[in-house]
Amino acid sequence: MIVAGEYSFNKGKETIEQTYPNLLQEIKTIIGNVNADQHITKKSKEKTMPGKMLYDPKALNKTFKAEFSKLNWKSVRVKCVYPTEYYINNYQPEGKTRGAFREMDFIKEKLGVEVQFGKYAFMVYNVSAKMTIFHNLGYINMGVEIVPMKEFANDMSTGVSYFEQFVWDLKHRGISNIDIPVLIFGIDK
Repeated sequence: MIVAGEYSFNKGKETIEQTYPNLLQEIKTIIGNVNADQHITKKSKEKTMPGKMLYDPKALNKTFKAEFSKLNWKSVRVKCVYPTEYYINNYQPEGKTRGAFREMDFIKEKLGVEVQFGKYAFMVYNVSAKMTIFHNLGYINMGVEIVPMKEFANDMSTGVSYFEQFVWDLKHRGISNIDIPVLIFGIDK
């Protein structure tokens, strides 16, 4: 695969190039090692493209995980303990929330990486919430978000978001004082 687009959110590109040049090169190498054509394995059941063979996001994620693992990138999972002091009217849930967690796909030397082939809301959540949370918890200083280009997303299930849309929204959202530097890579086959 190739990096076909990059967007520097809150000076992400400049900061990461300066702080983590070796890890940035590792990420680009990992992307280059993924052969997207091996993952055209999902047969569409959608009305708009019945029977069309599509890229399988789960298989792509699995391959990215294997490639990142080879270079000792680790996923980090944080258990969520939800506060109950905000319940009102003597509310008591019947069961306890078990197994709730937040997870960052890959972390190495306090650089976080998320690979996202899902719906738009997940891309925004990763950059605007999850990376900030993991920064506040001391796991990362900055992040990289890897997302498909529009051309690539067109060959996935409907609803998969893409780089161009994501960048437009981030540019128009602006930067908040809690946002960390994030470099967004748009990848293509």
